[in-house]
This record gives sequence, structure tokens and C-alpha cells, in this order.
Amino acid sequence: MILTWLGRAALYVCFVGAIGGVVEQLRAVQRKRASRALWWAALALLGILAAVGVMEFAFITHNFSLAYVAENNATFTPLLYSITGLWSALEGSLMLWVLLQIALTLGVLYYYRRDKADAVVGWATAVLFGVGAFFTALLIGPADPFLANAALVHQGAGPNALLQDNPLVAIHPPLLYLGFVGFSVPFAFAIAMLITGRVQERWPLEQRRWTMLAWGSLSLGIVLGAWWSYQVLGWGGFWGWDPVENAALLPWLTATAYIHSVIVQDRRGLFRVWNLSLAIATFALTILGTFFTRSGVLVSVHAFSSSTLGPLLIGLFFVVVVLGAGLLAWRGDRLRAPVGVDHPLSREGLFVANNILFVGFAIVVLLGTVFPLLYQAINGTQVTVGSPYFASVAAPLSVVLLLLMAVAPLVSWRSADAKVLWGRMRVSAWSAVGAVAVLLSFGVRRPAEVLAVFLSVLAAGAALRTLRGALVAAIRRGSWRSVLRSTTTGGMIVHLGVVILALGIVTSTTYVTRDEVTLATGQRTVVDGQIVSFAGFHSVKSALESATQLRVSVDGHQIRPAVTTYNGRNGQTVGTPAIDSNLARDVYVTFDAVGGNGSTSGAQVQNNLPAGSVVLGVTVEPLLAWLWLGGLIIGLGSGLSFFRRRYSDEATS
Repeated sequence: MILTWLGRAALYVCFVGAIGGVVEQLRAVQRKRASRALWWAALALLGILAAVGVMEFAFITHNFSLAYVAENNATFTPLLYSITGLWSALEGSLMLWVLLQIALTLGVLYYYRRDKADAVVGWATAVLFGVGAFFTALLIGPADPFLANAALVHQGAGPNALLQDNPLVAIHPPLLYLGFVGFSVPFAFAIAMLITGRVQERWPLEQRRWTMLAWGSLSLGIVLGAWWSYQVLGWGGFWGWDPVENAALLPWLTATAYIHSVIVQDRRGLFRVWNLSLAIATFALTILGTFFTRSGVLVSVHAFSSSTLGPLLIGLFFVVVVLGAGLLAWRGDRLRAPVGVDHPLSREGLFVANNILFVGFAIVVLLGTVFPLLYQAINGTQVTVGSPYFASVAAPLSVVLLLLMAVAPLVSWRSADAKVLWGRMRVSAWSAVGAVAVLLSFGVRRPAEVLAVFLSVLAAGAALRTLRGALVAAIRRGSWRSVLRSTTTGGMIVHLGVVILALGIVTSTTYVTRDEVTLATGQRTVVDGQIVSFAGFHSVKSALESATQLRVSVDGHQIRPAVTTYNGRNGQTVGTPAIDSNLARDVYVTFDAVGGNGSTSGAQVQNNLPAGSVVLGVTVEPLLAWLWLGGLIIGLGSGLSFFRRRYSDEATS
């Protein structure tokens, strides 16, 4: 009971701090004075840190007096998964949201402490405080994480098996949440600019920094989520266009459009309506994604909780949309640009194409995700939208985006000169032709692979040429640090990461080999040039799990696919794939079945096979590791973009 009272008291402190911040910022704006909201943010942060501390203490000590701990922890749960149990279900994941929201609000206040009397900062941080107060109110009310158990509980149910099968559970969800929460900053400043009417100042480009922080975190979260899915779910893939995957992709798409579009506003004063709309839409989609994943309206292997919060979350979504649309209509006269796009093939013209592609694809993904819900609501029956629908749009879109990445950084502003463009991309174009010639000489004929390599080399050449220009400029200035702190460097490193990621996706999916083989102990076989042998069974038993592992060798490297039964939650049994990976290829092995009349391994039994034999699923995917490498490079580039110089410093350099 003491933990219940301590946790709830801490949440009330957080709520008071958030509401106090809203009031303080509004009063400061009204009286045109410097704000003292930093102290309110510190109070709110202290409250949510205390609440998280109480919950983590309960998880680590296996204190089942809290119902949330009893439902998501057990005495045999390892320390890592006890810690990550905080965000394994609805209430704790909302606590993580509030923690990140308040910490980010404090960070924004501290960063703009020199501008604390500015009305834009005042309104923006009031919005941030308001978002924090809303989610804290959910914790105080319908999503109370500190409910006490009515009866004495000696053993908890333990986490879902999929949430204690891979350490990526410690990284992937926090990064996703940081991405979602981070998009509240450009949204808040967009609302502030519209309220104050100051839509033509430095603030849009300033918010590119915070958008890059959120975008980079979400990008890493999505890639790590794909890696987690690949390592845990046993189907050998990394992206299935699952509704919850789509919920994370939607704000990523509109944020990508914003990051590129805002550059044009800085250089030419264009796209003001676009940029403000994209900032608002991106945050609205994060709320919609939270509604999808935490309301129980979608069935997904990635959705681990449902609740009655759906009406509140969808209500916030509509508030964000209506408020944003109303302010855009109100300030329409101030958003008109004095100039237009001079040439469709100029750099700003290509940015228009970039926006259309990303926003258009976001609409396609949104329709495919929402359509089953609408169909069920109208007709009362269920229908699914499968991967072919999304892939039919994603494939041509990816081709066009690689082409834009190859050309857009090299074309001129306001005009298009074919001779100048060819001079800038001549080296990368001939390099791309050479790369295609090498592929053809090795017998690669598939159009998708050839086109992907050609465009990837072109795009990489454009990025490297731009980076070389930044390096030369830094040498002339005598400042090496300016290379790392410039906007160009981070952006082009992101482009290189995208190129590597794209090559990994295209190659691994185009040349994937899937086979199912039956082996007795001591037998071997060859799958796509990889020698796979089976050496026998190995049993593992602990307080946490019981597993039947297979001793499998792939080209001499030992791996152990298994079938694992986790204690708690009625003994959930999951397949545990094993992967032999290098930069050239992945060999993905699953334990699919065992021969004989019966088995205690938990694996599927096939009576028509000899006892002691096993059925292995073997998938060979070339260059798949490039996908994960590309994701890490994207994270590095976005981090450099966030830590670049202040806008005011860049403007005077």
C-alpha cells in the first residue's frame, strides 16, 4: 500500500508542475516578461522521476502488491527484463511517455533560456507543458499504474514471452517513444508561430534541429524494431506492413517531408503552409499511432496491451487537427509566399516532388491501416489489407526517392542547367555505370537489383560530393569542427545510410532463398551454397524457461535454434531462431518440427519422420546486415544534425 501512495503522490507532483508550467508561460506571455517556467519543469520532472523510481523499485524487488507489477513480472524474471517491464504494458508505457515529455520540455526551456521572454517560446512551451499534463492526467485517472492488488500475490504472471526473449526490448521502445514525444516540439512551435503571427522568422529552421532528434530516434527505433522482429518472430522477415509497424511509419514519412521542405523556406521563403501543416500533421499522427497501439482496436503481434483510453486518445487527435487547421486558416494571409517555384527541375521544384511523394505514401499507408476498421464498423465483418497493397506503392516510390537523392543535392536553386548538373554528377554517373557492368559480368540480371545499384551509387556519389564541398570549405576556414557541426554533413551522412539500407533491403529480398530440410543427427545438407549440419539436441532448464535447443552448424559456425517455453502466463511457448550473420549474408535457421510419435520439446511433431530427426527452416539472405548498418549510420547523421550550430551562429558564419 505504501508504494501505491508514494507513486500516486509523485504523479500528482508531476501534474502540478505541468499545470503550473502552463499557467506560468501564459502569464509571462500576457505580461511580456521573462518566464520562470524552468522551475515548474524541474518540479514536474522530479515528480515523474520519483514515480518511475517507485515502479522500478517494485519491479526489481518483485513487489506484487502493485497489480501492474504482478501482471508483468515474476520472481524468476531476470533483472534486465524486470527493468524493461516498466514499458511492457499500457500504464508503464504512458509513464515513459510522460518522463520523456517532461524531460524534453525542460531541455527546450534550458536551450532557449536566452529567449525566455520571447512570446513564441512562451506559447510553445505552454503547449509542451499541456501535452505533459494530458498524459499525466491519464496516469492519475483511467490508466493508474499504482493500483494495489486486492489479494496477497506470491508469484506474478511474468512478461509476455516476446518481451523477454531479446535485449532489444531495452532500446527499441524508448527510442520509438522519444521519436513520438520529440515531434511535440515542432508541433508546439508551429502552434506558437501561428498564434503570434510570426511565421516568417528563424523558428521554422530552428525546429528542424528538434525534428531531426525525433526523426533520428524514430528511425533507429523502427530499424531496431525490424531487427527485433527478425530475431524473435521466426518468419525470417523484418517488415510485414503490420498495423503497428504502419503506426510508427506514418509520422516518420511526414517528418521526413518536413525536414527537407523547411530548407526551402529558409532559402527561398517558400512552403510556409506546407511546413506548418507537416509539423502539425506529424504530431497528430503520433497520437493516432498511440491510439492504434494502446486502444486495442487493431490486432497485431506488436500490440501487447489494450485499454479503454481509445476515446480520450482519439479526442486528443481531433483537438490537434482542428486546432492546427483553424490556426492555419486564421493566419492564411501571412503564410502566402512572395515568390514561387521558378523552375520545376530546380532544387526547390524537386523538393516539391519529394513532399508529394512522402505525403502521398503516408496517405496510402493510412488508408490501408484504417480501412479494416472502417469496413468492420460499417459491415460488421473483418477484412485485412495485406503486404501486396503497400508493396505495390512502396517499390516504385523507393526508385523515385533514390533518383531524387541522386539529383536534388546537385541541382541549382531557382534554375535548371543540364550542363552544370552533368558536370556535378559526371563522376558518380560513370561510377554507377561501372557498378552495373560489374554486376552484369557476375551474372546479375534482375532489373530490381541492377536499378537499385545504379541509383544507389548515383545517390552515394551526390552525398559524397556534397560532403567533400563541406570539407573543402572547412579547410579554407581552418575549422575542422565546422564540418561536423554543419547541417549539410549530418544530412548527407543520413543519405549514405539510406543508400546502404536500401541496398540491403533490395538485395536480401530479391535473392532470398527459403528451404525446409529434414536432418538426422550427424547429417548435413547444402542450402544456397551454405553447409548446414545437425549434431543433436541440447536441453536448457532454469527458473525462467525450459528450452530444447538444436546443435546446428552453418559453414562451421555453431548456432542453436530452439523452442522455448517461458514460465508464467500459462507457459508460453515460442520458437527461438538462430542466425549466422556476416556482411555478405545471413543464414536464418528455425526449429520447425521433430520426427517421431511424441515429443516433450514443445516443437511440432511429424509422425511420418524418423524419431530423432528434425525439420529445419533455413533462409539465406544476402547483404541483410547492410540494413542494420544503414540504420546505425542514419542515427549518426541525425545526431550530428541535432548537435549542429545554433541557427543564429550559422547565419553569421
